[in-house]
Amino acid sequence: MSPEAMTSLAAALAIAVGGIGPAIGIGMIGSKAVEAIGRNPEAAGKVTGPMILTAAFAEAVAIYALVIALIVKFV
Repeated sequence: MSPEAMTSLAAALAIAVGGIGPAIGIGMIGSKAVEAIGRNPEAAGKVTGPMILTAAFAEAVAIYALVIALIVKFV
């Protein structure tokens, strides 16, 4: 296997593995927020803010994985 192919495979694995956790986390965050709002519609304002903030933190992990994949690919 050539070095170029190995770096492409490493970058692909980095983004694939790094994207699985945030995807599951964001799905769980969204489902629990919708469940909470469904049970208590008056709390929608209190639930939405922390939900968006937590989803942003989970998405940051995927962005870190993307940065690592780009570093592996191009450096």
